Amino acid sequence: MVDTPKSVFLVHRISPKKNIMGYTSLKPSEQGQFSPEYEDARRRSGWILPLGLFILTFFSTLMAGAAWAGQNFLEVTTWSYGLQYALLILTFLAAHEFGHYFAAKYHGVDATLPYFIPVPPLFMPFGTAGAVIRTRTAIMSRKALFDIGVSGPLAGFVVCVVFLAIGFMTLPPQEFLLNIHPEYRQFGGAIPDYGLHFGGTLLYGFFERVFANPNSWLPPMNEMYHYPYLCVGWFGLFVTSMNLLPIGQLDGGHIAHAMFSYGQARIGRIVWWGIALLGLGSVLSYVHSRIMFDSPDSLYMFFQSLLLPPLNALHTIAPSYYQAWSGWVLWALILRFLIRIEHPYVDDDEPLDTKRMAVGFLAALVLVVSFCPAGIFDIERTEQNAVPKSIPRKSGEMTHNHSAIRP
Repeated sequence: MVDTPKSVFLVHRISPKKNIMGYTSLKPSEQGQFSPEYEDARRRSGWILPLGLFILTFFSTLMAGAAWAGQNFLEVTTWSYGLQYALLILTFLAAHEFGHYFAAKYHGVDATLPYFIPVPPLFMPFGTAGAVIRTRTAIMSRKALFDIGVSGPLAGFVVCVVFLAIGFMTLPPQEFLLNIHPEYRQFGGAIPDYGLHFGGTLLYGFFERVFANPNSWLPPMNEMYHYPYLCVGWFGLFVTSMNLLPIGQLDGGHIAHAMFSYGQARIGRIVWWGIALLGLGSVLSYVHSRIMFDSPDSLYMFFQSLLLPPLNALHTIAPSYYQAWSGWVLWALILRFLIRIEHPYVDDDEPLDTKRMAVGFLAALVLVVSFCPAGIFDIERTEQNAVPKSIPRKSGEMTHNHSAIRP
């Protein structure tokens, strides 16, 4: 993700529609000059914080990888189990951020090295909240804005595609999972349906059918995170799709503003309402589950008689709508009040060339095939799902765990 702050060193003016990405459009001769000593000190210090954060993120993802492998990540001796996962997820993040970085350098935009964001797996199971670079000078044209915005998601997407292909082509036998969960042996190879689930995407399902051995065993979506290539490939698609939403200063917002200028705001509002309505499904699902049972309370009975008939009808017409990720509610609030819908205006009337417009529509396609309505969700263990009812699945056999919307 590219972070473009609202001020740039010593030079910043407020101008009603002439500010560029939060900066004022100035001629090079008007921009502030710094002493050679200052510039040398800035260059020397520019790598210390990024390197420190990278090292911390390496260890936090190392611990997360150990946890995904079924180990106690609080024990240092288990961290070796997370090495492959850590290297893969750092490779994805580096590809995304250095895509932005090198595009910025190509256009003469001063940008920091990537700041990786470490998060202990106790708080975030992936061990990281991603990474970000900051631009320190103005982006002066729509062409530069587009190149910098689109390069990161596409670079990261290519890495995800490679990881998923390798992951499905090199799937180990089911014994690998049974060694992590020996309690599953009592079920004859069937996998319980409770626990943490990753939602399906169009691209994940496509790669599963194309690259997996037709006779091999495939892990369900509540166990695929034990397989580093699949876990990081899925995570990368999820992050890429979130970044490609054409809203504010997300990568997708940069791309959409470069392509359509003021039209980005209209597109962003439409997409934001789609995200909000998607999250509303999880809210309605919660309300529906709370008013299904009888109660002598008069107020409860009033709301039950008022809400239950339409909620039952909606569940009958579109049952998958109730299964959308509850996180979309929080994401919609973040987009609306923190990231904001409208992208800062870039004072450049020259439209993009045909090739860049084509790449922009390709990025929109990447968003569609990577988007995951169900997100990440957890199914509680109950008496009904404690014992699995399905047999192990092979390539090409679809189950509800692999649908785009969770059950």
